Amino acid sequence: MKEKIKLLEVFDNAYPNRNYTVIHTAPEFTSVCPKTGQPDFAAITIKYIPDKLCIELKSLKIYLNSYRNDGIYFESVTNKILDDLVQVCKPRYMIITADFNVRGGISSTVQAEFKDTNFNI
Repeated sequence: MKEKIKLLEVFDNAYPNRNYTVIHTAPEFTSVCPKTGQPDFAAITIKYIPDKLCIELKSLKIYLNSYRNDGIYFESVTNKILDDLVQVCKPRYMIITADFNVRGGISSTVQAEFKDTNFNI
């Protein structure tokens, strides 16, 4: 798969001196199984404690929708989303939960977590 540039935008956190949690849920995430070419459906939950920046929602929606035609395994897409979001917003803490629909009689949930060790959370 050729690497695509996926745009994510951020904005300044108005409360950088406070730990608070932001939770975004995208219940209609889709990607493609690289082995079968069949679509995979998931609910993606992004939970984070911002530092100086927050994730802008429209760009997040466009970013997540950009995976619609990507052939990528559950584990890889979950970790890629975490890596991209951490790179752009540099949170104090973030966990991505990808709850994939049943396929072949097996349900799969993948979680990937980031903790900035400079903060006591």
